[in-house]
Order: sequence, then C-alpha cells, then structure tokens
Amino acid sequence: MYLHFCGHGCGPLCQADRPARPGSAQRGRRPFTVDLHCHVLVPAVEALVAGRPQKMAEPGIMRATMGEASVAHNNAVMLPKAFLKLTNIHHRLADMDEMGVDVQVVSPSPTQYYYWADDDLAERVVAVQNEAIAELAAAHPGRIVGLGTAALQNPAMAVAQLRRAVRELGLKGVEISTSVNGKELSDPALRPFWAEAEALGATVFIHPFGTTLGDRTNTHYLVNTIGQPLETTVALSHLIFGGVLDAYPGLKIVAAHGGGYLPTYPGRSRHAWQVRPEAATDALTDPAALLRRIWYDTVVYDAVAVRHLIDRVGVSQVVVGTDYPFDMGHYDVHGLIGGVPGLDDPDRAAILGGNAAALLGLEGR
Repeated sequence: MYLHFCGHGCGPLCQADRPARPGSAQRGRRPFTVDLHCHVLVPAVEALVAGRPQKMAEPGIMRATMGEASVAHNNAVMLPKAFLKLTNIHHRLADMDEMGVDVQVVSPSPTQYYYWADDDLAERVVAVQNEAIAELAAAHPGRIVGLGTAALQNPAMAVAQLRRAVRELGLKGVEISTSVNGKELSDPALRPFWAEAEALGATVFIHPFGTTLGDRTNTHYLVNTIGQPLETTVALSHLIFGGVLDAYPGLKIVAAHGGGYLPTYPGRSRHAWQVRPEAATDALTDPAALLRRIWYDTVVYDAVAVRHLIDRVGVSQVVVGTDYPFDMGHYDVHGLIGGVPGLDDPDRAAILGGNAAALLGLEGR
C-alpha cells in the first residue's frame, strides 16, 4: 500500500533492501536520534476517496483558504519534491542517514485525515492507512515506527480503530488534527477516545491541517506560517481548560510545531484561570503546570526558541521533530540541538532520542 517498499518487486520484507539496524557504525559518536514528526502518504487511500464530492471540492477550498500563489507553488514545486519522499522508502532512509536520524516515527500526511468521510468510507480509509503504516514499520524494524489515525468524526469508531492500531497492528498511537468538523478536541463526545488512549498508553500526536482563520490568512502562506501554530494553541487550550488533561492525567500527547504559541505565553492562561470563574469551571489544575504533561517537537527553527520551550516545560518534554518531508520542515536537528544554550550532553541526548524512546517504549535505547 505504501509505494516502493523495495527495488526488486519482491515486497516490503525484501532482505536485500532491509537496512542495518542503527548502531555504532551508523551513529558514530552522536546520540541515538528519533524524529517524531514525519509523514507518509498512502496512495491507496486516495483511490478510496477519488470522485467523492468533498474530494473534488478540495482544490477550490485550497485556493480560498491558502491563496492562488501558495496553491501554485505547492503544485509546481513543493508537492512534486515531497511526493517521492512521502511514498518511497529508499529516499526516506537515505535522508535519515544524511540527517543523522536513527528512527523516524511516521504518521499520515494531514491531507489524508478525511474527517468528512461517512462511516463506511471512514472505516476503509483508516484501515488501509493504518495497515500500510504498520506494514512499513514491520518491514524496517529499528528504523521506522508507526503512528496511525482514527476517524474522530465517529468517536465510537475511533475508539475501536485506536484499539486495533495499538493492540493488533503494533502502532504506537495515532495522529489527529486540532479540531474535527468544527468540534473541539475537548468535546464530550470524544471523552471515550481520550479514555481509551490513556488506558492503552497510546501516544496521540496533535497536528493541524490548515486553519480556521479564513480570509485573514489566505495570502503570503500565512495559512501555514502563523495559522497552523495558532490552531495547535487553540486545541491545547481546549484540552486544558476543558478538563481533558485533568480527567486523563496519563495521556501521552505530543504537540506539533513546538505546541504553537501556548508555551511562549503560559502566564496569561494561568492568570485567567486564577481570576475568571468561567475559565476554571472545568480545569482543576494550573494551566501552566499542565503544559508540563505534554510533549513538544522541535519544529521551532532556532536554538533560542528551543531554549525557551525547555525553560517552560522541561527538558524531558521536548522531542526532535522535522516535519519531514515538507518545505516547512527543519532538518538540521543536530545543529539545532547542539546550538541550544545551557544544555549538557545528557540533556542533548534526551532531546535527540531518549525522551522519544521513553515515551514510545522503544526497547534497548
């Protein structure tokens, strides 16, 4: 289902194409490194949604929300460059070696959430997607770890899909968007999903797709540049103020793009929680303290921003992410972490791989 598992036509388990497990020969003197923010695209999913009215409407929606210039650049430059890396394991493994990444934690391209799908289609889309990612991980042990997805538009279905992803397919959790068809992640209907995620010890990677800001961000690629981090900020705020993190303290949530803007300004959330009764209706715990229960990737581009993130949430809550293979990704992870002021070698090793290994239960790391 995932394109080009091997170059010999013999399938994903081809021994000739299976890379060596990362070890001293590959790692040299650098720390074990896990990239927790990487994407794959499953072409078989596109075959399932082809011809659906909602899929046919996508180009128009993209032009309206992103702007003609950004759509044109994506179609001519960004997407053609990304497509092979999204679908070809050889390109992926070569890039990992060049970046000094031992393990990629792969999750679906957010373009394939398809929360508009009806129950029958949603069942098939998620099954195909999760099985393809599980197959990819099984074919490349020690290099690829998988996160699946779930049809949050049907919470009962999403619970069953999450359970199958973890218990049967061996995935470490799922990736979800920052809202679902206008409903927030704190919506009461999603409580069973969060309860199941906690019970399974599943990692939930929150990654936005677009923004709800409408025309205000449909020029200059603002839809992604500021819109997507803002969506994560809003989503995390709903989980905090909506009481989800209090209700399920064992949740393992990873926030894309450094958690958006929320970790840069936690004092305002704390102040509102202290002085506004409606802000504290459902949240039992200081919002600034709850930020330390979430993990954050390093897609913040500069060492000063990483340093600030560490100061707010602690070294233990920061994991490497690149946003592979899109052009908004940051790929010099060793240079980035090496440039963060005030870190010692154990701190750098924790951020580069130790924290992710502990979060995901990667053995022998």
